[in-house]
Amino acid sequence: MADITMPQLGETVTEGTITRWAKQVGDRIEEDEVLFEVSTDKVDSEVPAPTSGFLAEILVAEGETVEVGVKLAVISEEAPSGNGAAAAPATDSAGEAPIEAAEAEQAGAPEEQATDQADGSAEPPEKQPQEEPQAPEAQAEEPSPQPPDAPASGGAAKSFSPVVRRLIAEHGLDPTQITGTGSGGRITRADVLAVVEGGGAKASTAPTAPSSTAPSPAAEEKAEPAPAPAAKVTPGQRDEAIPFSNIRKRTAEHMTRSLSTSAHTLVVIEVDFDNVERARVPIKEQFKAEEGVSLNYLPFIARAVIDAIREFPRVNASVGENELVVHHYVNLGVAVDLNFEGLIVPVVHDADAKRLRALAREIAELAGKARSKKLSADDISGGTFTITNAGGYGTLITGPIINQPQVAILSTDGVKMKPVAIAVGDDDWAVAVHPIGNLAISFDHRAYDGAYAAAFLANVREILETRDWQQEL
Repeated sequence: MADITMPQLGETVTEGTITRWAKQVGDRIEEDEVLFEVSTDKVDSEVPAPTSGFLAEILVAEGETVEVGVKLAVISEEAPSGNGAAAAPATDSAGEAPIEAAEAEQAGAPEEQATDQADGSAEPPEKQPQEEPQAPEAQAEEPSPQPPDAPASGGAAKSFSPVVRRLIAEHGLDPTQITGTGSGGRITRADVLAVVEGGGAKASTAPTAPSSTAPSPAAEEKAEPAPAPAAKVTPGQRDEAIPFSNIRKRTAEHMTRSLSTSAHTLVVIEVDFDNVERARVPIKEQFKAEEGVSLNYLPFIARAVIDAIREFPRVNASVGENELVVHHYVNLGVAVDLNFEGLIVPVVHDADAKRLRALAREIAELAGKARSKKLSADDISGGTFTITNAGGYGTLITGPIINQPQVAILSTDGVKMKPVAIAVGDDDWAVAVHPIGNLAISFDHRAYDGAYAAAFLANVREILETRDWQQEL
């Protein structure tokens, strides 16, 4: 007999969600054959069986989120007899309840590659003594909201993961007012998000004593109205409701957090890729034969970005506590589309030590691993700067969202043949047709100003337009 437990997919990963069982109870399975798929806040992975045998029990259903080390299934040497084997437990009605990243995290993701480690303790907070006596009319005690893991009204305990606990705390929700749809009444992440979207289940607070001084007109004028809750949309007869996938939910949460964290600002520059094209076209077939990957514009842009970072290191940084943490190495994230269902950002580690051929090869290899769910947690962690490549669809200008905790992300847009003016001699000009495209950078205005970002982009353009790329290849 062999016990199958939730694997540790990265140093900071504390739990995972079973998204699919590839085998059913009673099935024969060979060593290294895919047994199940798991989604964590860092990566979606296929997990192989550690040994050959028969799947005797499935203890955690699809959609369930459990901590690392929890027993998931049992593999036996002999086939289960009759109906003695335990059947898989019922799946949560919440379906794919994803867990929160990073961080994205990548991008990878899609988190944001930053990791939010929620406190797993379930101890209720101690009651704090009042510092000052309240006015008589305010002394009537209100029942304080129960701690997250306290029994709900009616006596049934509502349990949930550290990720769900953190979401409840972030949105100031009362867990006793949230209906859990998981097994045994467990509150899932989907349950919390449904309440957030509906604008309900806020935690109650004790009333404070009325102020003896009325607010001044100036204070009233400065007060900003609270934002209205988003309208809840329900599908009609002619609508189709498509449930968000696991990665779609995580991407949405990562991007929303990034927008509320960073002061996003966009700078765009036009680039003439004629110099790159003259080096790329003659060698692209030979390059594919030698390296096994296509030679497109992306590795040239990646190489130029890495070299420009040496001159403008603050674009390769993270915002700390009243400080900018500049990374003196480049772990380059490259966003990868997963069949239009979401994005993930695998990372080329120590990209500043790699030349163009190695960059092209590793970017292609990581993209292939992402689409086949072969990425490890290390493959998507530690990014310091990200490139997203939407140019293949002929885009004009893309304003990407920063991959937290980074301070910048560069997008490549479509490259098209356009007429351009070129210098002929000292005073004359002529018109030629060159491949022209835009590069756009979204940066965190907390980290630096637009002049710095623009100067960085101008340096990237200069490298692309003037370097001897044939020698680089």
